[in-house]
This record gives sequence, structure tokens and C-alpha cells, in this order.
Amino acid sequence: MEIHILTVVPELLTSPFSHSILKRAQDKGIAKVVVHNIRDYSTDKHKSVDDYAFGGGAGMVMMIEPILRCIQALEKEGAFDEIIFMTPDGTRFDQKQANQISTLKRIAILCGHYKGIDERLREHIVTREISIGDYVLSGGELAAAVVADAVIRLIPGVLNDETSALTDSFQDDLLAPPVYTRPADFNGWKVPEILLSGNASVIEHWRHEQSLIRTEQRRPDLLKED
Repeated sequence: MEIHILTVVPELLTSPFSHSILKRAQDKGIAKVVVHNIRDYSTDKHKSVDDYAFGGGAGMVMMIEPILRCIQALEKEGAFDEIIFMTPDGTRFDQKQANQISTLKRIAILCGHYKGIDERLREHIVTREISIGDYVLSGGELAAAVVADAVIRLIPGVLNDETSALTDSFQDDLLAPPVYTRPADFNGWKVPEILLSGNASVIEHWRHEQSLIRTEQRRPDLLKED
């Protein structure tokens, strides 16, 4: 899978993709993450990528030309399955979206800044708009990293345990059950005996019950029928 991230602050994305699972995925050749500086596609001598908003008001707006030039240059190497814009007013990102995007081959993620991008890009170029929550960040870079992380870890071969991602919270609209490790007794805090029983079917049943209980307590909205 190829993920191309378009940004005006590429430095913000150096660390997230240089460590742990995301780095290993790239080292294995399973995923490819490329960060592109939109300023490189500006024809302005100052490499400007923003301008004042028509109609006045506070804040600057990202211009069409540099963004479109960047996308068009990348499309010469291959079409994008999705061109995603990270924006607070997009569709709330969830596990179902991550699952669906993980099946794609080549995507672009556009990181907004300032007051956002020229609306015409959203109307004619962007194919999907995503928000990671009801709050505003300084830019879309951290949100893009969140989406990329959630998507890449789902690609077969990325995780050592192929079943690990399938048992994550939200995969079946339930929160994951509590987990424990050694020692079994620490300061009198004991691991539930059932987990030490060795009975796989009983343990699985217990975990499912705990998932239901935890979901009902913490995220009852997930249990509501559509």
C-alpha cells in the first residue's frame, strides 16, 4: 500500500513513521509512506501556499494551485484510490473506515492548515473527508499520522500475530476485554482464576462477556441498534 501525505510542515511527520510497527511495515515493503511538501509546488518566489479569504475575515486559506500541482504530479505515477482531506468537519474516523481504507492500494492524504483549503478542491478533487474528533488541531499532520497508523497495522503481514488486529476494540462494535500478564499475584492483586484454567473455550466465553460488560459501561452507544 502507498500512502502519500501532502503537507506544508513535513518535519512533523518524520518521527511517527520512523519507529515501531510503521517502520517495520515499510522495511518489509508492505507499506510505503511518502511525505510531500506542498511548498515545493508553489511558483511563488516565497513558496507561498496561502492567501487571504475572499469576503474578508480572519485567517488564511490554502490555495488551489500548489495542492493541485502536487496531486497531478503524483497521479502521473499512478491513480489514487482515494484523495483524503483531514478536516474537523469530515466524517468521524472509526474502525470500519480503517478496515475499508486498508484494502486500497494507493491513497493521498491532504493535511489542512490555516482556515483550511479552497472549497473548490473539496468539491472537485477530494474524494473523502475525515475527522479524528470534535476538536481543532494546528494542522492535519497529526490526524494524518493517526489514520495511517490505524490503516497500516491492518494490512496482512504487518503485525507478527495476524489475529491481533482482529481482536482490537471496535472490530466487532465491542471494546476489548481486560488483559493481564505475569505475575499472577502482585501485592494481592490477582488475575481472574478463569484465565489460569487453560480451558480455551471457557476463557473465550469469559472474554466475550467482559467485552459486553465493558462496552455497556463505557460506550453504550456502540450497542445501540441502527
